[in-house]
Amino acid sequence: MSANHFSFKQFTIQQELCAMKVGTDGVLLGAWADVKSTSLQANRSTSILDVGTGTGLIALMAAQRNPEAHIIAIDVNPDAVLQAQENVGASPFANRVIVRQADFRKGFEGLFDAILCNPPYFENALRCPDASRSTARHSDTLTFDDLALNASSLLRPLGTLSVIIPSERRMDMIAACATHGLTIVRETHVRTLPTKPPKRVLLEFISGLVGQQERLDYPESPEISTLTIEATPGVPTPEFKALLKEFYLKF
Repeated sequence: MSANHFSFKQFTIQQELCAMKVGTDGVLLGAWADVKSTSLQANRSTSILDVGTGTGLIALMAAQRNPEAHIIAIDVNPDAVLQAQENVGASPFANRVIVRQADFRKGFEGLFDAILCNPPYFENALRCPDASRSTARHSDTLTFDDLALNASSLLRPLGTLSVIIPSERRMDMIAACATHGLTIVRETHVRTLPTKPPKRVLLEFISGLVGQQERLDYPESPEISTLTIEATPGVPTPEFKALLKEFYLKF
């Protein structure tokens, strides 16, 4: 790995044009998210939308995990789009991943089985002088309500929205999704060490489930788990290695 690229087992991420580099948040979401959605019907490939794709990392991870998936990756930043197109074009999955420049707040056409997003989440925080990095980090460029509203209109019945956000903003996301008919069904709380409180939470929501849990055989409460990244500083836990063994060279 260098500052300008990050090598995974099946693809390499170039990142010199992107404000936000490869990080643990994106890797976790790409490995954890449901990419074989419950809305999948017989004889139809899974369709996935990656919102705010940046380098294209999450879209490529989804393509690797589901060989039948067709993925559209979008970003508002033209440099990120160019970088993601480069990364997709150099990968084994170029025929199944399309990268487009688009502003998700203005809507999008199509129906999807799964939507993945590592959204901007800072509110009322000191802005970074780098405008591209600020856009990628601050939620006024894509609020949780924007994300939930547009996701609810683009997901097929029983399609999934998967996100990773700071733990302290968990209830904000859950409330936004509930307002737009998305039901939380799975959450994983992520901590760096066993002695540390969770800093991130992975959340999965399903569309069209309100009032239908019993009929569709879904539990009333979400499945909740905890993922610890390191057993001691520098030593990854077995569960973290298991989650990422198909991607990290060192695992």
